[in-house]
Parts: sequence; structure tokens; C-alpha cells
Amino acid sequence: MNEEAQAYWNEYWDKRGGEKPESVSAWPFGADPDQLARLVVDGIKTATCSALACYEAEGEPLPAVGDYSIILNAKDLPVAIIQTVEVNVMPMNEVPEDFAVAEGEGDRSYRYWREVHEQFFTKELNRLGLAFSDDIPLVCERFRLVDAKS
Repeated sequence: MNEEAQAYWNEYWDKRGGEKPESVSAWPFGADPDQLARLVVDGIKTATCSALACYEAEGEPLPAVGDYSIILNAKDLPVAIIQTVEVNVMPMNEVPEDFAVAEGEGDRSYRYWREVHEQFFTKELNRLGLAFSDDIPLVCERFRLVDAKS
């Protein structure tokens, strides 16, 4: 985590009081960090997903309910803090429409979500030497906005 994200995390807990969780991650959304972070701050984006293969390739633990994350913009500056409220691993072709809508992107239709995510995951999986298929396992995460940096 960079210095700006750590400072934001510390400031948030200093204002809030209480026991600060030890574990927090900081990351930008993949496709368009600025736009997607704005959707989170505006309360439109309340879900995200990643290919399970990416977690495995990077040796990263899966998100868990209760986890905190600092959302970064394209310049790696903190924009918001979210908390994970639900995590499910499921094949891409079984992701329900309400989840696609909760991702808050484009026209918020399932069709749009499907097209954009197929393109994104094809590129990400190719980078790992893997091929895209309709049933790739996705880590589907729902979250709540905890704080937005002013």
C-alpha cells in the first residue's frame, strides 16, 4: 500500500475511533480506474468481479466478508474505502443479472456487462497464457461504501 492510501486509512480510523482492522488492501479497478471509482463514490457501483485464475496466478487470497479495501484512482491516489459484504465464486455464464446491474457500468444491462467483461477477461487471461471460456470461474464480490475522500 502506498503512503497516500496508508495516510487515508489512518485518518479514517482516527476520526472514527474504535479498533482499526489490521488488514486492508489498496487497489484500482482494472478497466477504467477513475470512472469506476467515481461510480463507487456515487453509490452506483456496489459489486465487482475478477477471474479466479488471476488470484491464483498472483498468489493473492480471495476477498472475504468484512474485508476493507481502499479504492485507488488511475494515479494510485485513494478515492474511497469499501467493505466486502458478500463473496461468491461462480462460472461467468451463471452470474445473475442483478449482479451485473450492481457493477454499475455502461447502460447497466446484462448484455453490456457480458460484452465488456468477456473482452476484459479475454485480455487478462491471455496475459496469463490462458484462454477465455463462458464458464471461467469468477470471484463475485459485493461491497458497501464506507467512506469517500473529499
